[in-house]
Amino acid sequence: MNVYGVTGWKNGGKTGLMERLVSHFVARGLRVSTVKHAHHTFDVDHPGTDSYRHRAAGASEVVLASARRVARMTELSEGEEPSLADLLAGLAPCDLVLVEGYKRDTHPKIEAFRAAPGNPLIAQGDPTVRAVASDVPVETDRPVFDLNDTEAIAAFIARDLGLDEEPETRKVPDEAGGLKPPPLTNDCFALPRGVSWTPVDEALAHLRAGLRPVTAVETVPLSAASGRVLAQDIAARRANPPHPNTAVDGYGFAVASLPGTEEVVLPLVPGRAAAGAPFAGAVPAGHAVRVLTGALLPEGVDTVVLEEDTRTDGARLAFRLPVKPGANTRRAGEDMEEGAPCLQAGRLLTPADLALAAATGHGALPVRAPLRVGVLSTGDEIVAPGTAARVSQTYDANRPMLLALLARFGHEAVDLGHVGDDRAALRARLDGAGVDAVLTSGGASAGDEDHVSALLREAGALNDWRIALKPGRPLALGLWNRQTPVFGLPGNPVAAFVCTLIFARPALALLAGAEWSEPQGFDVPAGFSKRKKAGRREYLRARIRDGRAEVFRSEGSGRVSGLSWAEGLVELPDGAMIVEPGVPVRYIPFGSFGL
Repeated sequence: MNVYGVTGWKNGGKTGLMERLVSHFVARGLRVSTVKHAHHTFDVDHPGTDSYRHRAAGASEVVLASARRVARMTELSEGEEPSLADLLAGLAPCDLVLVEGYKRDTHPKIEAFRAAPGNPLIAQGDPTVRAVASDVPVETDRPVFDLNDTEAIAAFIARDLGLDEEPETRKVPDEAGGLKPPPLTNDCFALPRGVSWTPVDEALAHLRAGLRPVTAVETVPLSAASGRVLAQDIAARRANPPHPNTAVDGYGFAVASLPGTEEVVLPLVPGRAAAGAPFAGAVPAGHAVRVLTGALLPEGVDTVVLEEDTRTDGARLAFRLPVKPGANTRRAGEDMEEGAPCLQAGRLLTPADLALAAATGHGALPVRAPLRVGVLSTGDEIVAPGTAARVSQTYDANRPMLLALLARFGHEAVDLGHVGDDRAALRARLDGAGVDAVLTSGGASAGDEDHVSALLREAGALNDWRIALKPGRPLALGLWNRQTPVFGLPGNPVAAFVCTLIFARPALALLAGAEWSEPQGFDVPAGFSKRKKAGRREYLRARIRDGRAEVFRSEGSGRVSGLSWAEGLVELPDGAMIVEPGVPVRYIPFGSFGL
C-alpha cells in the first residue's frame, strides 16, 4: 500500500492541499483512499442526525448505507484510539492512501506551511518530512514547493513512491498477504552530472538517498522474529511491570504506619504474597506481610524490607529504621509505560528485543521478508575451488566469501554460480536470477571482457561509479530489467571484500528495510609507518596487538591471505597523511560490520 502524508500546524493549508492532491491523482486514474486524524468531533457528531441519535442511545457500532456509499462508525468509549497502522490495515486495496495528520508516524510526508503567527516549521527535526509546501519563502534543508503548485507537489510524491512506473509494477499484495513495495526508480544510482571521481562519503550519501526497502511485510511469531528487520514502529501494549510488585524476598508494610522508634516490631498477618499468587485482602496499617520476589504488592503495602534485615518468630516482625519509603518495590510501568514507543522500524531484531516485545504484550511482530541476494562470479579465468586448474586460471575466492558475508549480514544468500566471458549467458543468468539484488565480482571496469558493465550499459541501466577509494575504485551499479539492483564489484578479492563492507552492506540493509548504519570505529595508536597521498580514502587490513594497530605487510588487492590475517580495517582519510608509530588512526573492527 502506497502511503503519503500531509502534515502541518493548524490553519497551515494541509486540508486544502489534501483536497487538491486527491483530485489530481484520481484524475490520473488512481484509486485513492484517505485517512484524517481528528483531534475534535467529527461532522457526524452534530446532534440531531440519525447516526448521532443511534450512538447517543448506546449503539456500539452504526452502519449507514445508501446507493452511493457505506459508512461504518465504531464507538471507542472504552478503548484506545486506533493506530494509523491499524487503520491502514482495514482499508480496501487501492493505489494510494493520502494521510492528513499523524505527523508522529513514520510514513513519508509533505509539510504544509502557511505564514501565520505560531506556525513553526518542523521539517528540520523530522526525517520523515520529505519536502515543504509553503506560501512564503522558508529556510529548510528540504525541497520547498509553492503551496498552490499541486502539479509539482504531486509529481514529487509520485517520484518518491515510484508511481511513475507502469501500473503493473506498482506495489501489490504478495501471495502471503503481505505488502510488496514499489520498484526502485531508474535513477537510484545516478550521480550528479560531471562527476568523475567520487569521494567515499558522497558516494555513500547518494546510495542512502536513492534506495528504499524492496521487501514485503509479513507478521511472524516471536519465535521466528530473531534476526529479522522490524517493519513498523512498535508500542507497548501493556505496561512493564503491569502492577506494582516486590523486588526482593522480605516483608511488606505501609511506611507511614511505622512508629517513630529506631527498633520496629510489627505483627504479621497470616498468608503471603508470591509471584502468580497474590495476597488475598488488605494489610492493616501497622502490620506486615510476607512477600516474595515478583509478587504483586498487597493493598496497604508500599515498602518492603529485605528478609536478611529482619527477625521473626512467626507472629511478629522486627527490624531497624531507617527504611526508605518505597524501598525494594517496583512501580507499575517503571520499565515501560503502556503505549510508550517500544521498538523502532528498521531495527534488526535481537534476542533482547524479543524479550522486550514479549514483556509488553506482543506475541507476534511485523517484519520484512528476508532480502534475497544473488552472488555471481564472472570471467573465463575463474574455476571452481577444489577442481583442477591450469596455470592461467584462478580459483573462485569471491563467491564463497560473498555468500558468507551476506549470510552474516542476515540476508538470504543465493548462489547464482559462475558465468564466463559470454554476454548472452550473463544476460540469461541475470534474467532468471529471481532475487531482490545481485552482487557480481569481476567485469565491472571498462575493458574488452568487462561484460557486467557492458551489459548494464546496453540495457541503459549502468551507472559507472569511479570511487576515490583504495582498494576497489570501479563499481558498476544499475537496475537490471528496471527492478533488480546489481552491484558490480571488482574482481580482486580484497577490493571486492572492502567494497562489500563499505558500500554494499549499508545499501543492502536499506533494501532489506533496515536502518542505515555507520560502522563504529575508534582511534588507536598506529603500530606502523606510512606516507599517504591526497585524493583517495584508503582501507588497510589491520588488527590490534599490544594496544596498537598493525597492518598487513602488503597492500596488494590480490593478497587474499591478508583478509584472513586481519581482524578489522584501518581507515585513512581522503587527504594526505603521514603515519608514524604512535600517531592515532581510526580502526574499525570487523564486528562493526556485523562479522
